[in-house]
Amino acid sequence: MRETTQALEERIGYTFKSPKLLENALTHSSYANEGNRGLKSNERLEFLGDSVLGFVTAGYLFTHGTGEEGELTRLRAALVCEKALCSYARSLRLGEALLLGHGETRGGGADRPSILADAFEAVIAAIYLDGGLQAAERFILPFIKEEMTHQRRPQFKDYKTTLQEIIQQNPEEHLEYVLTGESGPDHNKQFAVEVHLNSNVIGTGRGRSKKEAEQQAAREALKLMGYDS
Repeated sequence: MRETTQALEERIGYTFKSPKLLENALTHSSYANEGNRGLKSNERLEFLGDSVLGFVTAGYLFTHGTGEEGELTRLRAALVCEKALCSYARSLRLGEALLLGHGETRGGGADRPSILADAFEAVIAAIYLDGGLQAAERFILPFIKEEMTHQRRPQFKDYKTTLQEIIQQNPEEHLEYVLTGESGPDHNKQFAVEVHLNSNVIGTGRGRSKKEAEQQAAREALKLMGYDS
């Protein structure tokens, strides 16, 4: 049984002056398309919520984050990606309050990551429209702050992307990864790679796959440039 919106309001810590906004935020297109009570889907709210979320997150990172533009951009992307939004939505048990069509209900739509992430953005928009930017910030920031503790030191750093973002600030520069050698038996191969900036070797790397070797070459290049600790 779908829970009442009042129970959800208690979990999100916001009481709507216009409850219809929250109902709209919880209405999936599958339910709206069935013609239920003339309700519209939450897709337009999702569009607005995505922008509000991005703005609030960028503002918080600008004030409290460290690093240059590239690092802040990567961190923002991690904080607002579908996986993160789905986690936020599940912590609120948002799926229990969704209005879904019969097919989506039978197919487990209430726990589908894309549906939960979209609904979370729609709820943000509903709060923004009902109570303004400060109300939306009060709702968003606790999730962002908590997620930042997990993202601050990611287990895996994409050195190639980091290097590419630095180099592309100068459009005339060109990066290329060159395989320079392979060794070992098939079950334990080792690959050697150089990363070239124009015609200059700026890093070398080895790994059990070409991708791993390229990552290590990019990491060495970043160290040489003073970007990687």
